[in-house]
Amino acid sequence: MTIATRGPLRPIERILSVDAFRGLTIALMILVNDPGSWQHIYAPLKHAEWHGITPTDLVFPFFLFIVGISIVLSQSNSLIGKAAARHKIFTRSIKIFTLGLLLGLLPLFDFTNIRWAGVLQRIAVVYFVCALLYMQNNTKLEIKVFVALLLGYWLAMLLVPVPRIGVGSLEPARNLANWIDSQYLPGKLWRGTWDPEGLISTLPAIATCISGMFVGRLLLSDRPSRKQFKWLFWSGLIAMFAGLAWDVYFPINKNIWTSSYVLFTSGAAAMALSCLIYIIDIKGAHRAFNFAIIFGSNAIVLYALSYVLMFTLDHGLGVRQLVFEGLLGLGFVPEFASMIWAIGFTAFCFIPALILYRCKIFIKL
Repeated sequence: MTIATRGPLRPIERILSVDAFRGLTIALMILVNDPGSWQHIYAPLKHAEWHGITPTDLVFPFFLFIVGISIVLSQSNSLIGKAAARHKIFTRSIKIFTLGLLLGLLPLFDFTNIRWAGVLQRIAVVYFVCALLYMQNNTKLEIKVFVALLLGYWLAMLLVPVPRIGVGSLEPARNLANWIDSQYLPGKLWRGTWDPEGLISTLPAIATCISGMFVGRLLLSDRPSRKQFKWLFWSGLIAMFAGLAWDVYFPINKNIWTSSYVLFTSGAAAMALSCLIYIIDIKGAHRAFNFAIIFGSNAIVLYALSYVLMFTLDHGLGVRQLVFEGLLGLGFVPEFASMIWAIGFTAFCFIPALILYRCKIFIKL
């Protein structure tokens, strides 16, 4: 773990829209992960049951998208040699993966019930692959890998026969990705017999990160901000429509991270970033997003801290249940009470983010 005690870089040295995008994404990750009641979740904060997409289903791919951008920006500013860079990538991936394992063991640390898959574990694997890919400095290779991952995954899911299930099934727990998880993914599986962060569904997640790398290259180009805004907006819109068109043949689905889901969410991320570029970098209204920049300044650490805080407030002190029941007693409907807790908890997590930011402490795993 590296702790940098330096002040925030000057605006000319950072792309503030990217910082704000990262912060908004991590804030949304905390928001959707911590409702007041899992039985009463406000509709927009729910994941799609299977096929389809909700606003919550955008959050994880948005984070992988920003990981891709960050890979490009960080490696482009790095002065270390290739051997040192590979060691740094490997070390950071191991740290993030290990942190994910440890968080998954809360609160009892029962190592006999370990979950090898998970959000941070997927981020670690995706980062490792994409960072090494970017080191090749070969845009054509990145495009080929991106296309191969999307087409290869589509063909595999529809054409590879699954024992006792057959060919082409995309039903829950009755498809190639879920079957591979049940056979080859050790440890605890989130859905019992399969995991939404499983083995081969990580392959198209790598494509999501590569789409962010494409955007990172655009942001480093000599194009002025207005042209970057237009490129991102229209390319994002095209990608979203392509994802919707592919949805007819390979449905948009977060649980198995379908290729159509990659295109749709990457397009949505590009459009969202283009809007931030217009508001922050072109119009200069960055002060309205200072809270987001602060949230994103220690993104992974803050995500992990929110996990620990929730276990402390919920399992340790029972605060979440007390607050939720108190809101119900005041006459709030359960779904709204659940959302109020989620918003309040996210705001609470802003406190340590602000303290770290004002103390000029930026922790990189």
